[in-house]
Amino acid sequence: MKFAPEGYPFIGFFALATAVAYAGAGVAAALLFFIVTMFMAYFFRDPERTTPEGDDIFVSPADGKVIVARISREDQLLKEESAMISIFMSPLNVHVNRAPCDGTVEQVVHTPGRFISAFKPEASLENENIAMLMNTRLGRILVRQIAGFVARRAVCRVKPGAELKKGERYGIIKFSSRLDIFLPKDTEIRVKLGDTVKAGETIIGHRI
Repeated sequence: MKFAPEGYPFIGFFALATAVAYAGAGVAAALLFFIVTMFMAYFFRDPERTTPEGDDIFVSPADGKVIVARISREDQLLKEESAMISIFMSPLNVHVNRAPCDGTVEQVVHTPGRFISAFKPEASLENENIAMLMNTRLGRILVRQIAGFVARRAVCRVKPGAELKKGERYGIIKFSSRLDIFLPKDTEIRVKLGDTVKAGETIIGHRI
C-alpha cells in the first residue's frame, strides 16, 4: 500500500517504539505501540483513484462528508459570491487532498488562527488554514485546507506557478479536519448535505 510522505516519520517512530518495547519488556508492552503504528499506517494511506473524464466538471478535493453546499461570498482572495462546498474529514478518511480540476496555482496563503472543531460554521473563517487560489479554464477557484481541534497541521505541497491536473495530489491535512472549496457561482452543485465523497473521484460540480 502507498502512504503519504508526511506519514513516514509517524509510522517509523511508532514502529521503532514497538520494536524497543518488545525487546525490553515483551509482547504485552509492545501491543499498544503496535496498535498505534497500524493506525498511523491506516491514517496516512494514499490509495490510487480513478478520476472521471470531462473538461467541465470539478471533482472532490477531499474524502469525507459534505457539511456545506450553497452559494456564499468568499472575501479573502476571490472577493465574490461562489458555489461553496465544505467537506468534513474524520480520522478514518483518507486525508490526502487532490486538485478539483486542471489549472495553474496563482497564490498559496497561510493564515494563522484558532483550532476549534472543524465542523462548526465559524471554523471556516476563524481556524488556521492554507488557501490555494487557482486559475482554470472554468474560472478562478479557491481550495482552503482548514485545521481543526485535533488536526493542527495542513500541508500544501505546491507553490504559485505550479500546474495541477484534475485529481492530482497537492497536499494533506493531518488527523481529521475540513476542506472548503469555492467554485464559480454558476457551477451546478452535484452534491448535497450528508453525501460521502472521495477525493479525485466524486464529481461535486458541473460548470454550466
